[in-house]
Amino acid sequence: MQGRELSGADIIVKALVDLGVDTIFGYPGGAVLPIYDALFRQNKIRHILVRHEQAAVHAAEGYARSTGRPGVVLVTSGPGATNAVTGITDALMDSIPLVVLTGQVATHLIGSDAFQECDTVGITRHCSKHNYLVKETARLGAVIHEAFHIATAGRPGPVVVDIPKNVQVATARYEKPARIEHKTYRPRVKGDLAAIEAAVDMLASAERPILYIGGGVINSGPGAAQLLRDLARLSHAPVTSTLMGLGAFPASDPQFLGMLGMHGTYEANFAMNQCDLMLCLGARFDDRVTGRLDGFSPSSRKVHVDIDPSSFNKTVRVDLTIEGDVGHVLEDMVKLWRARGLQPADQQDWWSRIRGWREKNSLAFRQEGAKIQPQHAIRRLWEATHRRNPIITTEVGQHQMWAAQHFDFEQPNKWLTSGGLGTMGYGLPAAIGAQLGNPGSLVIDIAGEASIQMNIQELATATQYRLPVKVFVLNNEYMGMVRQWQDLTYEGRHSQSYSDSLPDFVKLAEAYGWKGIRIETEDQLDAGIAEMLAHDGPVFVDCLVEKHANCFPMIPSGATHVEMLLSPDQVSGKVAKSAEALV
Repeated sequence: MQGRELSGADIIVKALVDLGVDTIFGYPGGAVLPIYDALFRQNKIRHILVRHEQAAVHAAEGYARSTGRPGVVLVTSGPGATNAVTGITDALMDSIPLVVLTGQVATHLIGSDAFQECDTVGITRHCSKHNYLVKETARLGAVIHEAFHIATAGRPGPVVVDIPKNVQVATARYEKPARIEHKTYRPRVKGDLAAIEAAVDMLASAERPILYIGGGVINSGPGAAQLLRDLARLSHAPVTSTLMGLGAFPASDPQFLGMLGMHGTYEANFAMNQCDLMLCLGARFDDRVTGRLDGFSPSSRKVHVDIDPSSFNKTVRVDLTIEGDVGHVLEDMVKLWRARGLQPADQQDWWSRIRGWREKNSLAFRQEGAKIQPQHAIRRLWEATHRRNPIITTEVGQHQMWAAQHFDFEQPNKWLTSGGLGTMGYGLPAAIGAQLGNPGSLVIDIAGEASIQMNIQELATATQYRLPVKVFVLNNEYMGMVRQWQDLTYEGRHSQSYSDSLPDFVKLAEAYGWKGIRIETEDQLDAGIAEMLAHDGPVFVDCLVEKHANCFPMIPSGATHVEMLLSPDQVSGKVAKSAEALV
């Protein structure tokens, strides 16, 4: 077939096969029917029919994040493309490798406001890593291969390929490119050895070091996670993680301080504030991590390792930058440390302080009586499942933060959540994508009753493809994080945050062909979880939890790491003052 005249649609499918693609998430429409016809005539790629284009992108994200392979999306022009924009932006913010194929009206109709036309390239220019409008069939094969290269090289991200319908129908020759190399995009993988040596010297001499890790460690591959463990052992430095980095370092390791940031642990945030050396590995100093910038780790020297140089000094000024893939830089750091026989500086005082901060037990909660505390529900779910090494997805809100705090991850690629964009509706389609990419794994979406309704139509997708996805809803009848902020900042005025007119989730699940379970009291919790795990098909658990529970610890907006609130009793105007400072 290679070298023959093929239709544009067949070229697309052939290129995807050559690139090793086995799964596409999509929704058909008039502008992509030639591609759908080409998919119908082959058996190497399976197409997963979602019920909404946003869900197609989130499912591809879940597939990519859990497998390490790029996700692929196929949607039609106009509303198909615009519905995908939320997922594309989500993938850009969280560095998820995707290739999104969008249909477009015929080339002679572009700019005429034709039926289902939109300026896809213009709309996605600022929410994709790169995008294309392909006007010549002869360029299709090369563009598809280049799109995958860009999506996966350097800092991963989404690439959009917009393909007019007449380009899909016309014919051209297709040759598999021998080598893909973009003319201008050539990310640096290996870090500067002199800079790495300087970083090693700084780490070895630090008396209060900390390793601050992010999703870049996971994106670098499983080898990076092992090298991180090696460096932590050699340096004796404590480790803290962003939301996106959870699982890159084992939660059970005594050197792990937990997640840092707005809802991070007391020990992680105080260690970040009082360290004398901060080694940032594949993170970007997000505002949810730093708190108020003028109070962020004021006495530390800072080293930033990242493959994306645009992240350097964007938010926080650092003392040393190392451009390169985190895994390669970690490999060189470990080799240098061992080759020079280095020993860490005396950290006894540092670890004594950390033990004191840990004694605050900042994630403590009290489970009493029949009402289920949401933290307790997460801990019992973890107790029942962690030996099976499950993949956990979440929606966005309080339940997401409770899951990050109380579900311990030992390995990378097991925690899939929307970090940068904070997209409600992410978890269910991401779980579907993860289940398709990992058919033998236990996949659970920890959700809220508000977020789950954003893409609840995807229950049908799981049913159609017989996917044993589990959904575990912490139902507090509120948009919980919105309500929490209204309690703390707006004197308890719950403007539109109550989840009114909720469906009967058990009946709704059953209507979609799922098993539905309702848990109403603490004495039903373990049995309900066991029933969920015993069922070999999709299960929807509606777990009723304490309605007014708040997510602590918490750093109010505009505050610093040392101004943490550990309980509602500490609030007493601090949050309101912080809010006023932002105005």
